Amino acid sequence: MEIDSALCIAGAIGVVGLSAAGSAIGIGKAACATIGAWKKCYAQNKPAPYTLFTFVGAPLTQTLYGMILMSMLLTTAKNPIPGAGIAAIVLAVLAGAGICASAAFQGQAAAAGADAQAETGKGFTNYLAAIGVIETVAIFVMVFAIICILPLSASEEKAAEAPPAAVQVVDAPAPAAAD
Repeated sequence: MEIDSALCIAGAIGVVGLSAAGSAIGIGKAACATIGAWKKCYAQNKPAPYTLFTFVGAPLTQTLYGMILMSMLLTTAKNPIPGAGIAAIVLAVLAGAGICASAAFQGQAAAAGADAQAETGKGFTNYLAAIGVIETVAIFVMVFAIICILPLSASEEKAAEAPPAAVQVVDAPAPAAAD
């Protein structure tokens, strides 16, 4: 396996790992607040709204965005252009960090939304809209990363046209004339 292919695979692992880490952090924050909000409802003998679970799941989508980038980097690893490996690693770390931050902060906003919704019973749509704006950051990062990944892979047509690097063309001596 060539180094560029190996680095593209490492980048694929990195981007999904960072994205999933952000989702886990965000889900953890939102889940803790949601459980606390349900507890408050139970303590006040109010029904605990199941709709609060929406806040818990909000940061999960960032893992999907990382998975999409992972898939694209794995495809790039099959036929990378020279130097694509370093670009893939840098892209994976930076895109993964952006998606991770989006998920973590989305979980924090979801936690506040769950608490506010349980306490007031109002504003659910507003809370989801705020969470959606944070989600947009992850979508932008994913789209811009896709735009950057596309040139890292040699197209099949170019690969078929280019001669293999190990082949040298040498002028053959003219055959000797037969008497």
